[in-house]
Amino acid sequence: MSETLLVSNIILWCLVIGLVVIVIALARQVGLLHERVSPAGALMPTTGPKVGELTTALDLQGLNGEPVRLGGANPEGRTTLVLWISPTCPVCRALVPTARSLATHERFRLVYASDGGKPESHRAYVKTLGIEKYPYVISQALGISYAVSKLPFAALIGADGILKSKGLVNTREHLESLVVSMETGIESLQDYVRLAESESDRRLTERAS
Repeated sequence: MSETLLVSNIILWCLVIGLVVIVIALARQVGLLHERVSPAGALMPTTGPKVGELTTALDLQGLNGEPVRLGGANPEGRTTLVLWISPTCPVCRALVPTARSLATHERFRLVYASDGGKPESHRAYVKTLGIEKYPYVISQALGISYAVSKLPFAALIGADGILKSKGLVNTREHLESLVVSMETGIESLQDYVRLAESESDRRLTERAS
């Protein structure tokens, strides 16, 4: 009886050790995959103004008739985040809290934009989202000037009027990646990843030689 119990314990411990080895191996593979998977940045269109170019100042009218200037140098010395949204865009609603959280930093000025529709529906939309304190412009010309073809779309215009980043933003990570691109001085997060991979390959080549 004691011999049977001893054999059972040995088998049990072997199974436990085997499971531990498997878990460690899986954890290592997950870590490798995490390093290799590129972060998803905003999809940048090839048309419209290029990142690094000086934007043209547009004098527009807000939803309540107030003047709103977009583009060109900002006398307040703040970067302008323009987020194009629409009452008919379900993804847009989910990104509004992210845009508001970015706008809590004093260096950011947040402006919402749309390219068309009845002002009444937009006013109801603004009230539902609770974004009454932010400028909201309806301008087809603005959308055309930045080559906005799909929503939600965002652009970051520096205080000097230079376009810092832009792109189609379907998630919180996409929107935040525009800020990362601006801070790193690299046009897109995908470019940043490619540069990092190239640098890593260069260092491996140097070590091998």
